[in-house]
Amino acid sequence: MYISARADYALRAMLAVADAASTDAASTGDERSGGGELVKAASLADSQDIPLSFLQGILLDLRRAGLLHSHRGTEGGYALTRPPAEISVGDVLRAVGGALTSVRGMPADRAGYHGIATGLRDVWLAVDGAIALVVDRTTLADLLADRAPAP
Repeated sequence: MYISARADYALRAMLAVADAASTDAASTGDERSGGGELVKAASLADSQDIPLSFLQGILLDLRRAGLLHSHRGTEGGYALTRPPAEISVGDVLRAVGGALTSVRGMPADRAGYHGIATGLRDVWLAVDGAIALVVDRTTLADLLADRAPAP
């Protein structure tokens, strides 16, 4: 698995928005929604040291995937669509990069082999499954609470 700058930036941005949501939820006592305080793209770019033009494309992908709401205007910004405990690292990675594991640019399940290499497909599927197990069990809330899975 290759972690691109895009995937890394997306996770950092989502964590910053999740942190704003959890801070807002703690102050209001309402942890049910993912909403929370709206965070501006420029603020995210500045706080996470992400180029704003690059971040805007990432935020669009996250919004299209249903992970973020966006609100326009001077008071606008971005907020989570669900609580941080309901958004996994895998959700974010798939939103900005598609398949978790690729073989020659295709998802692992589409790799085809014949002859002595037939077993490679099973290896790539096992790798994909192991990665999915970690990233789909790890939520934004886990990362905010410093409860990432052990190596």
